[in-house]
Amino acid sequence: MNLEEIKEEALRDIESVKDLQELQSVRSKYLGKKGLVSSALKRIKEIPPEERKEYGRKVNEIKELIEERLKKREEELKKRELEEKLFREWIDLTVPVRGAVGSLHPITVTLERIVNIFRGMGFTVEEGPEVELEEYNFDKLNIPKDHPARDMQDTFYVNKPGYLLRTHTSPVQIRTMLKQKPPIQMIAPGKVYRRDDDPTHSPMFHQVEGLVVNEYANFRHMKYVIEEFLREFFQTDLPVRFRTSYFPFTEPSAEVDIGCVICSQEGCRVCKETGWLEVMGCGMVHPNVLESCGIDTDLYQGFAFGMGVERLAMLLFGIDNIKLFYENDIRFIRQF
Repeated sequence: MNLEEIKEEALRDIESVKDLQELQSVRSKYLGKKGLVSSALKRIKEIPPEERKEYGRKVNEIKELIEERLKKREEELKKRELEEKLFREWIDLTVPVRGAVGSLHPITVTLERIVNIFRGMGFTVEEGPEVELEEYNFDKLNIPKDHPARDMQDTFYVNKPGYLLRTHTSPVQIRTMLKQKPPIQMIAPGKVYRRDDDPTHSPMFHQVEGLVVNEYANFRHMKYVIEEFLREFFQTDLPVRFRTSYFPFTEPSAEVDIGCVICSQEGCRVCKETGWLEVMGCGMVHPNVLESCGIDTDLYQGFAFGMGVERLAMLLFGIDNIKLFYENDIRFIRQF
């Protein structure tokens, strides 16, 4: 078969293909390692020396023409396949929906409820990265190098030195204080990570932390904000108590308990038979934390608090096991 015959036959074959698979067979027939064009190129050594240049030029012209037609035909076939797929899978957007097609996850419902309450109190909503600097997660929060929270048993460290999965959303408070001058009144909702796993704890969970820094912030102000939030969140006057506690980043510090609504304070697995369930920690921001962010402690003071969203969702919806939120059991999800 001479070069002209190869060209004519190739063009006919390309035009007659019906799909991409057939086109690939044609490509192999002419341009593959053992294809007709490739074989023609290998025969160049059999051509008389004075004719080789012209022969090589013609073979390359044919090769370029076939490649061009193959590309064009491939585009045509892909376009046709797409049009056929769109025709088969078209959706009539004017057809009425048969009732609700989904709902918000209970964690999302709880998170939105928390955020909306604090927004109503004048708090801004700030966000930060989940892979955080150790400096922001620990150092600037007055957490000593030998503090147990830094141990591998509690914290998920990443391969890059100085980085970790944040154990709380407090680093967002640090980032806010570094870029914004007082007065500050913000909350930081988001995912956090700790090595913890039982009916009331999960390795990944959600927190909302709050920070107020101004000239007059005090413990009584903080207590009012927290009680007002809980009253609005649960739409009832649940018993609330503040217990003296310790956090490196606040002084004085307290833990906030709420009467267990799972058992009406009679004692159950969730509240560990105490009738109370811890819902958040709080306290006056330690001067070392303010100073590490360049805030003058002679002029300003602040308070901070943090709560677990899953724990509040469990109380709100009467759920006794945190793992139900993440198992995606349709029988559970349908309730919401």
